[in-house]
Amino acid sequence: MKLSTTTAQNSFKYGWLLSRIWPYIKPYWFRITLGFLVAIPLGLLDGVTAFALKPYMDYVIGGKNLEFTLFNHNFVIYSMQMAKLLPIAVVLFAGFQGLLRYLNGYLSTWTSQRITNDVKFDLFHRLIHMHPQFFDENSSGIIISRYMGDPQTASAGIVDQIKTITTSVFGALGLIAVMLFSSWKLAIIGVIVLCVAFVPVALIRKRIKEASNKNMVIGGNITTNINETYSGNKVMAAYELQDRQEKYFREQTWDSFKINMSLYKRSGWMSPIMYLIASVGIATVLGVGTYLINSGEMTAGSFASFVTSLLLLYKPVKTLGNTLTGIQNLFVALGRVFELFDLKPEIVDSPNAVELNGFYNSINFNHVDFEYIEEHPVLKDFNLSVSKNEALAIVGNSGGGKSTLVNLLPRFYDVKSGSITIDGIDIRKFTLKSLRKNISMVFQDNFLYSGTVKENIMMGNPYASDEELKQAIKSAHLEETIEELPNGIDTMLGERGLTLSGGQRQRVAIARAMLRNAPIVILDEATSALDNESEAIVQKAMDNLMRNRTVFIIAHRLSTIKNANRIAVINEGELVELGTHEELMNIQDGHYKALYEMQFKKQEVLQ
Repeated sequence: MKLSTTTAQNSFKYGWLLSRIWPYIKPYWFRITLGFLVAIPLGLLDGVTAFALKPYMDYVIGGKNLEFTLFNHNFVIYSMQMAKLLPIAVVLFAGFQGLLRYLNGYLSTWTSQRITNDVKFDLFHRLIHMHPQFFDENSSGIIISRYMGDPQTASAGIVDQIKTITTSVFGALGLIAVMLFSSWKLAIIGVIVLCVAFVPVALIRKRIKEASNKNMVIGGNITTNINETYSGNKVMAAYELQDRQEKYFREQTWDSFKINMSLYKRSGWMSPIMYLIASVGIATVLGVGTYLINSGEMTAGSFASFVTSLLLLYKPVKTLGNTLTGIQNLFVALGRVFELFDLKPEIVDSPNAVELNGFYNSINFNHVDFEYIEEHPVLKDFNLSVSKNEALAIVGNSGGGKSTLVNLLPRFYDVKSGSITIDGIDIRKFTLKSLRKNISMVFQDNFLYSGTVKENIMMGNPYASDEELKQAIKSAHLEETIEELPNGIDTMLGERGLTLSGGQRQRVAIARAMLRNAPIVILDEATSALDNESEAIVQKAMDNLMRNRTVFIIAHRLSTIKNANRIAVINEGELVELGTHEELMNIQDGHYKALYEMQFKKQEVLQ
């Protein structure tokens, strides 16, 4: 699946989205519930200040004493006492509200981060088990954006947004209660206006979804551009590609700008309209309120309390456009996250898969057909048998299917038709873990992870003993290199192992393969990028690795081919010749002979 074609189809199925995120919320339900319980009084306290204006206006400004009966006792609070008590009460309430706000924020941040981590852990687990073709089809930027950016947007915001809504709802209920207490007639007007303000919201949902998806794709492309600029910095400098990279970056950034402005042109009118609706409501309340005061149905204090409540109520409504845009973006991100969860790797263990415990007889390719793109075959009716401890060199023109052939053996890809068998058993019947455990691979450009030299070698077998590690280093001719490093085997390597030369990286990879001690070895053009001096020492290391193992060697160099028992010649996805060097050289007008005359003979003279 190409992630850039995502549609987030379930972005408006809010119940479905919440049901999918619930398993991640459930473990933290106690803290989340506590956060909601804190959010309720936090919202209700917004009405306290508004309510305090009524006694202040009626008794402090009006100069009246407050008389009331409580438990059959009469009490009097004088005007001057009220003037002192009300400000103190407001400050105490504000302090209490600040404490609740901090507690609410802490609980919200804690739960959001934990949920985000759990979602990222599960997504990353799925990502590392995706099949190689998934990575072929999707750029690094899109993958980073989808697997890291979307979970952050979605899960980190969902608890916070729900709590914000909870606070706002209970705040609104508290303020409406104050309004009803002050004047039920004015309250009806205020609530009607509030309901009208919500109408435009439904009109922008799809526009938000479309813009959010487009922005995700562009954001991924920008990240890919930056990754390529970093990884390909030498090529960029050598071929003066700075203008090209900058041009792409500018175009992508402007595309993002245009999408955001397009969204604003379609949804930005919400806030002004809501301001207008709120203003109409306030103007209506002022007119009707003046009439009620003059007719004696309402006191000035009640009116002041009502207007304050109304203003506090309309404040979040007037910014509702931005709030709901953020919430809808959150649901779009959630929709994209669960699209990732629903992706299934194409290469998986078959039902009742068995363990591959060693290799004893032969590996067979039986009428194998394979294609990366439909109707564009790479291997066609391919048949080949390789015996245990045989070294097979695979040669042929570029693009003929050599690397594809060896990538099918560890099931990086699955055959379209036919089968590959080990000791007569289809490799699809083995567990992936046990199959790959029996295969060591050394590539042309071996990836070394950030970490020490020792950590990179031990990846071949994390449980290897110190003696086994020393033997692997010796067999890979790495001893001298390690002695020259500042911290020896514990020297930290830069990203991709760039602190080592090409030949040194290859020998680290060979040591890693040696430590794995697998019966099957694949060497995919392992020396093609090296100079003659580096090749010579790497070749010695490879000779040690190949000893007493079944080896597939993809080679462009004669020195590597010489070590093979047989040579398979592949041309346009078909096995056209198979035999020893001497046998193939005796075929008149043969493919191998032509390849030798054109490519290998010159190498033999130079050697």
